[in-house]
Amino acid sequence: MTGWAAQAWAAEVAPGMNILQAVVLGIVEGLTEYLPVSSTGHLFLAASLMGLGDTVLAKAASNAYVIAIQIGAIMAVVWLYPGRIAQMALGIAGRDPRGLRLALNTVAAFVPAAVIGLAFGDLIKGYLFGIWPITAAWLLGGIAILAVARGMRERVTGGMDVGELNLPKALVIGLIQCLAMWPGVSRSLVTILGGVLVGLSVPAAVEFSFILGLITLGSATSYELLKEGPGIIIQFGWLSPAIGIGVAFISAVVAVKWMVAYLNRHGLEIFGYYRIALAFLVMGLILAGIL
Repeated sequence: MTGWAAQAWAAEVAPGMNILQAVVLGIVEGLTEYLPVSSTGHLFLAASLMGLGDTVLAKAASNAYVIAIQIGAIMAVVWLYPGRIAQMALGIAGRDPRGLRLALNTVAAFVPAAVIGLAFGDLIKGYLFGIWPITAAWLLGGIAILAVARGMRERVTGGMDVGELNLPKALVIGLIQCLAMWPGVSRSLVTILGGVLVGLSVPAAVEFSFILGLITLGSATSYELLKEGPGIIIQFGWLSPAIGIGVAFISAVVAVKWMVAYLNRHGLEIFGYYRIALAFLVMGLILAGIL
């Protein structure tokens, strides 16, 4: 056995990430991916507190796994929204005009992030994958939520359905989604706010955010696995990362169901207060030398 396969076997014998750590990361990813609190920021914080990434190579693998673990959250949306996915598939096959329209809108909303991600992905990783930029994003995002939450409550029932979205408005959501390339901002947050901005009702904006996440998260995860997959396996082995993905799927199903039910009765304010409190807590941990 030679090359990275042998190193992967060694990682299973003395893993850089144990099963408990994988379970914790899976829970964190699943619970936060679709809530407007930033899963990337929470995973970065959790990995730092657990001591993952103590070497340069382990750090690169940890950062890559923070993205790769999104597979579990992607599977959760496929599980929960099979009707919408089937509708888009039928639309692409020319058998459902509304499904084709939704598929085209989803692609249009994805394109800006794809272009900017390919052009500036390494730069973003180099400058923004750090605890201070993430903390700043948590704080600014929390303030933004509180600034717009009252107006959003009025849009729980009013506004367009996902099927009424058009290409220009989908593109606007896509441009706003690019803000989430700053870790800590939250892709869910900006796409929900973007959806409401272009006229979607809150439930429709949440649903489109989930659907858009399939292609956005799927592409980012596939790219990261192609680029850093061997490094993840070398550092962490096979078993622990796979367990983390499975736990992320289960916890994401729970989180999505809870969020949909919660936003049908309440506003986003709770997430704003949470983000601000978390930002100040992390600042305290940094200043105390714990992070």
